[in-house]
Amino acid sequence: MSETPNSPADVRPAEGYAGDVTPETAWQWVQSGAAVLVDVRTDAERDWVGFVPGAVPLAWKRYPAMDLNPDFDAGIAAAVPAGTKAVLLCRSGVRSVAAARRAAELGVEAYNILEGFEGDADAQAHRNTRGGWRWRGLPWQQK
Repeated sequence: MSETPNSPADVRPAEGYAGDVTPETAWQWVQSGAAVLVDVRTDAERDWVGFVPGAVPLAWKRYPAMDLNPDFDAGIAAAVPAGTKAVLLCRSGVRSVAAARRAAELGVEAYNILEGFEGDADAQAHRNTRGGWRWRGLPWQQK
């Protein structure tokens, strides 16, 4: 992918939302002020696994029932100013697709961050060994 933030070459086409981007592209957009990073994982995931400093915490589903967050629509509208992109992050890049679709329905230019925070599970069912925000060395913290 190219080095120019906001380049169409950085975006993979997607159905129902603006597209998919790598963690590195998402971070470039956030650093340039072109995007807001919205972490759609549960509060428990952010507390136990780690979080991206400055990301907007807005769960797509609520722990432990994993039901849809009834405050998501209002939260995404409040988090992302008009004319700004939203880049959505979950554990592995699956829930963030659903959240990006909903955000797009609400008029937000929303992108899914490929690989998520922890990446895909390996042969031993361990995460953070095959891609993801943390594995790629992007900023994160743990409580």
